[in-house]
Amino acid sequence: MTQSAIDPAPIRRALISVSDKTGVADFARQLADAHGVEILSTGGTAKALREAGISVIDVAEHTGAPEIMDGRVKTLHPRIHGGILGRRGQDDAVMAEHAIAPIDLVVVNLYPFEQTVAQTGSTRDQAIETIDIGGPAMLRAAAKNHAFVTLVVDGGDYAAVLDDLTQHGGTQQATRRRLAAKGFAHTAAYDTAIAAYLCDDETPDATNRELPARYAPVFTKKTNLRYGENPHQRAALYTGGPSVAANLVAARVCQGKALSYNNLADADAALACVKAFDQAPACVIVKHANPCGVAVGPDLSTAYQRAFATDPTSSFGGILAFNGELESDTAEAILANQFAEVILAPAITDAALAVFAAKKNLRVLVTGSWSNDAADNGYQIKPIAGGLLVQENDRLLVDRSELKVVSDAEPTGSQLQDLLFAWRVAKYVKSNAIVYARDGQTVGIGAGQMSRVDSARIARLKAAEAGLDVTGSVMASDAFFPFRDGIDTAAEAGVAAVIQPGGSIRDKEVIAAANEAGIAMLFTGVRHFRH
Repeated sequence: MTQSAIDPAPIRRALISVSDKTGVADFARQLADAHGVEILSTGGTAKALREAGISVIDVAEHTGAPEIMDGRVKTLHPRIHGGILGRRGQDDAVMAEHAIAPIDLVVVNLYPFEQTVAQTGSTRDQAIETIDIGGPAMLRAAAKNHAFVTLVVDGGDYAAVLDDLTQHGGTQQATRRRLAAKGFAHTAAYDTAIAAYLCDDETPDATNRELPARYAPVFTKKTNLRYGENPHQRAALYTGGPSVAANLVAARVCQGKALSYNNLADADAALACVKAFDQAPACVIVKHANPCGVAVGPDLSTAYQRAFATDPTSSFGGILAFNGELESDTAEAILANQFAEVILAPAITDAALAVFAAKKNLRVLVTGSWSNDAADNGYQIKPIAGGLLVQENDRLLVDRSELKVVSDAEPTGSQLQDLLFAWRVAKYVKSNAIVYARDGQTVGIGAGQMSRVDSARIARLKAAEAGLDVTGSVMASDAFFPFRDGIDTAAEAGVAAVIQPGGSIRDKEVIAAANEAGIAMLFTGVRHFRH
């Protein structure tokens, strides 16, 4: 704030031009009637204000220049930008010489570019026409000159401006500074959305597109969280990024305590995993970002019971995700078996909600349906000191035709199904990841170990603790086995088949170990590290 800033700054003349007209008529009426503010406006906003009985001066009348080029040029004029940018006191003589009246309040929000491009069937020409030029120019001018000028880009700030006018006869410096920062954030988000659209538009084939030369994701805070991973860390939930079907931010919260940072992180991991299954009812139970039980079944209740059986101990306090409508029998089974933090599903019956209501702190979320045909072409972001790591989401799945049998033994049809099931689960387990599975159920999961053979041993140990027999099961590894010891561990456990990427310099040694044990082994040629 400059030393010559006015505090409070009077508002005698306002320019109002908004795309979102919610509440703007009431705001303008109070400005005019209670505070004697002259209102300038354009196009649809001017029409809406007049229809509400508010006296409005058209910008064209104020500037003496008509709107041209189908409205593309209407506010780009010295009498508009001089009125906004003029420094009160310092530029008064120049403003008087050119008959420029000061504009003390600018109320602008921009053409709905993001909404337009998100609509099915929207064209590039339509998108280009919703790129606002005059709006951002006025917005940035007002934000720059906030020593004297008040800017409003969000209807939620109408009340604060009116309160300042009523209590102080003008807006306070602190108010104008806060609104200016909000204005620059608004244009930054707007320009980022346009840049991202044009970048994707140039390379519509997502498989060949380059990551942007400048990556500036913009997110909007939805709510503060009680704390982060630990009580001493502040945290908040933000919305933004690519539109993804059935996401947590847009989910309907049916009941329960406020979601915590860890709840949201774990629920996102559970939802991502369960969305990978579309052939049968499926349940995923996640604890500390790792699946601790995954299963499919003839119905959700059976899938849940089988997922829970993988690791009843770790399932305590877990996040449960389902891929179909959750009914009362499944809800009753959950409450009979365990304490859960979060339940989420694309739909939940009223009867199931009535069952869950007995546990008022249990968070219950309805995500809406999703389609596995719709690829998420967004990016994953990981902050590091001094920058960001950005990568495409891991969307790759393999099917049977891409698998290569490298062992003497061939997998049976049922083993092949289990191998594909285990492979999908392994994709969502932290590396080093090992998954034992049989008959569409995980029977042991080893996650996040520094040694792959340790993950294999832990998965076997977890199975034994749950009373599950791994004999005849299959094993999935998210990355290749660097030594034969992982296969030897699988052989000791009685594993019948293994699926892994392959690609180690010791592949021959690993294949030989499988052949010695009579284990069928398949290579995918694809790695799924998850750090």
